[in-house]
This record gives sequence, C-alpha cells and structure tokens, in this order.
Amino acid sequence: MTRYQDDIDAIRALKDAQGSPWNAIDPEAAARMRAQNRFRTGLEIAQYTADIMRRDMAEYDADSSVYTQSLGVWHGFIGQQKLISIKKHLKTTNKRYLYLSGWMVAALRSEFGPLPDQSMHEKTAVPALIEELYTFLRQADARELDLLFAQLDAARAAGDETAAEFVQSQIDDYETHVVPIIADIDAGFGNPEATYLLAKKMIEAGACAIQIENQVSDEKQCGHQDGKVTVPHEDFIAKLNAVRYAFLELGIENGIIVARTDSLGAGLTQKLAVTHEPGDLGDQYNSFLDVEEISEAELGNGDVVIKRDGALLRPKRLASNLYQFRPGTGEARVVLDCITSLRNGADLLWIETEKPHVEQIAGMVDAIRAEIPNAKLVYNNSPSFNWTLSFRQQAYDLLAEQGEDVSAYDRGALMSVEYDETELARLADEKIRTFQRDGSARAGIFHHLITLPTYHTAALSTDDLAKGYFGDEGMLAYVRGVQRREIRGGIATVKHQNMAGSDLGDNHKEYFAGDAALKAGGQHNTMNQFS
Repeated sequence: MTRYQDDIDAIRALKDAQGSPWNAIDPEAAARMRAQNRFRTGLEIAQYTADIMRRDMAEYDADSSVYTQSLGVWHGFIGQQKLISIKKHLKTTNKRYLYLSGWMVAALRSEFGPLPDQSMHEKTAVPALIEELYTFLRQADARELDLLFAQLDAARAAGDETAAEFVQSQIDDYETHVVPIIADIDAGFGNPEATYLLAKKMIEAGACAIQIENQVSDEKQCGHQDGKVTVPHEDFIAKLNAVRYAFLELGIENGIIVARTDSLGAGLTQKLAVTHEPGDLGDQYNSFLDVEEISEAELGNGDVVIKRDGALLRPKRLASNLYQFRPGTGEARVVLDCITSLRNGADLLWIETEKPHVEQIAGMVDAIRAEIPNAKLVYNNSPSFNWTLSFRQQAYDLLAEQGEDVSAYDRGALMSVEYDETELARLADEKIRTFQRDGSARAGIFHHLITLPTYHTAALSTDDLAKGYFGDEGMLAYVRGVQRREIRGGIATVKHQNMAGSDLGDNHKEYFAGDAALKAGGQHNTMNQFS
C-alpha cells in the first residue's frame, strides 16, 4: 500500500458510509485533490519549514560545506518559477530557501508606489507577500502532481503496470516546492507590541524565520545607505522577545529568529542606554560614544553627561538630537551586538557589511565564537556591492602581498573592461565563484542570500526585449530571445495556460460535472503546439 492508495481507500470507505447521495464522488479524484493541497494553513507551512531549517542548522554545525542558499523574490510567480527551476536543474529543493526582502516590498509592493527602504510601506504588505508566495508554491505542487496523474492515467490506459507503478512511486515520494522563507520584518515597525502583532501575521502566513534589525523603527535606513541609527541592546532584546512570544503563542516552538546588526555602518544612536553599574550592557553600549571630558563648570544649558570612573563625559550630540559613536568602533559593536542577541533568544545572526570580504567577516565571527562556539550567520550577498571591483581589488592586494608585479594594473580603475581577460580578473572571478563556499567554511555563514536579484533580472531581461522588439528586430526579439529559449530549455511558462492552472481547472470540471464538463484543453487549444 502507498499513501496515495491509502487516501483513496479511506475516501472510498467514507463514500460507502454516506450511501447514494455521494454516488458521483470519485475517491481517486478526491485523493488527488488532497495530494495537491498538502498544506491547508500557513501555520502548517511554518511548522514544516521550521523543522527543515532546524535540521539544516544542525547539519551545518556538523559540516560547514552543507550551507543553505536563497534568492530574494518580490512576487509569488517569481518565487514559484525559482523553485520550479531548482527542481528541474538540481532535482531537489534541499538547502534552498526563499528570501523576502523589505527593500523589495518597499520598492515594488507598496500602495504608495516605489518607496525608499525606510519602513514607510504598509506593514501588512509583508505577511501578504508571504501568503502570496506560498499560494504560488502550492499551485506549483498542484500543477506538477496533475502532470503525474495524467501520466498515471496514460500508463493504466496502455496496460503498462510497470510504468504505472513507477509513476505512483513518484506521486508517493513527491517533493514539495514549499521551502522555508526568511522574512524581513525590518526594525519591527514600531514598539515591541507592534513587532509582536506583525510577527504573528507573518507566522500565520507561513514564515518560519523572521529577520529583525537593531535600527530604530522611525528612522530606519537601508542597510547599505548612510544615516543608520541603532538602538540600545535592551530595546532590541524586547523585540527579540516579542517575536519569540509570537512564535510560542502560535505553537511554532522551534521558529527561527535572525538578529541583524547594522552597527558596522551605523555611526549614530537615538538615545543613551540605561546603565546601573559599571560594565553592564548599557555601560558597554555607552562606552562606544564619541565623548569629551568636561568639568562641572563647563556644563552648558541642556547638556547631557555620563559619569564614568569619576569623570564627566559629554557625548557629542548632533543638531538632529542624535549621538554619534567613535569612528573605528563598528566591529567591536557588532561583536557585542551578536553575542548579546544570541544570549537573548536569537538563533542566527546577520552582520550587514559594506563589502564582501571573507576575512573581515571571519574576524568578527571568530570573536563571537570565542563566547558562543556555534554562532552562525545569514549573510547578504548584496547587489549593493560592486562585486567585480571589490574582488579585483582583493586579487590585486593578494598579488602585491605575494610579491607579484602589479604595475600593469590601476587599482582604482580595475572595473575597466581592458582588464577582463587578465590573470588578475580570472583570479578575482574564481574568488567570487567560491565566495559562498569559502565564507561558510571560514566565517560561519550558514545561509547565503542575494536580497534583490530578481529586481535586477526583471529589469535586465525587459531591457533586452524592449531594445530588440521596439527596434529593428521586431517580433524576432521575442521569438529568438524568449520563446525559442523557453521551448529548448524546457521552461514551464512556454505553456502559460497550463502554468496558470488551465489543465487543473479542466480536471476539476470533469470531477464535478463528468461528461458534461466544458473543457479548455481540447484539440483547438493552441498550447498543443508546444506538446
């Protein structure tokens, strides 16, 4: 017996118990619909994917070569096609996730229109996108299973029992397109209560992993822009607690919290930390402030001062009423942030950096792991980095350190196409190729993601088509650049009616109405040209 056959038998028994009113119900059709709708709620998805992430985290702890990856997506269809492609090319979705970027929600999904990444978009847009993504992934399951059911019917009709058994085994062992989503809650969209309420909506939509950053909610900035303002640790811990309570309330006891620190690039704080005794967490946070020692006589009207070791210290306050940290303290603040977050309920860390440099990341992780040996990172392989320039400069510096002659290169102009075929460029490209592997082995990176890749690919492919279609190539630009490649590459969207559920709908019509069903997939359907 198989799970598929067990379902058929269970529904047949139910049908028999109901008697003649259920005569029109086909138990196998109902079993197929059940198989195509494995996940009935977002909480089922959250639990299923949390279990996956916890297993993957444990496997990474044992072997750093088994890191995980994701690409950021901004629409359900984009996420769906990504997972379909992964299954087609790699035969499994194992260790592949989705990332939901707050930047892309702001830029592409807000009712206000395109916005900067400053948490100004509707907070409800985030859980709405999570729900949309899982709707499209579940539809991918339904479509792919529908194709298997058609193969099963064909094998039976041909009397080929071997083929029928093989297809049924594929149905029983079917791997879902549903994978974990790491979802960006930005800085929590308000106070801890607001963070808790939004986290609940995100979890109910299916999120098993929530990423939250230590910036202020009302002045939140994109991680790769200037003007970032962090909060004292106690404020951030309250939000970590809020997310954990949301997971626990909804029964996802192993939900994952990703604590992001922006301290490496954040030079400002909105307020001073509360401190009760020397060396406590608040005192450590305040110790990084840019201060000047003054006497009591030098106190000015409205001055704020800190007393430390008997001295009065006046933090430098800007016209914006923000306080600034001392230059050069970023990495030390990152280490303190990360240790503190892990000691207060976070499961994974996110260190936002200004460049992709394995040793820079590793230096901070080494310090963190001296306190918490199993600390692991989620790392942003950001499109905000100029990867070509950064790695060519790293290659230049490496060659120079090794005593190689680098006089043929201008370090400040290494992006130039004239260097593309040089040994330095080849070395840099190899370092880019192995960056994720190297970062996971050396710098504790459990999960690599690209935040905004599909934003850029959508723009690039549209530019390619527009340039040709509206130029001299006309329709050939579409046929050669899109459709012919879809056909030859086995891209599912070439049969766009099928992709949108037309065949699924036909089968449902037949289940519901039998021979009276008016179906779309007959001989005159032009999609048959792509069979």
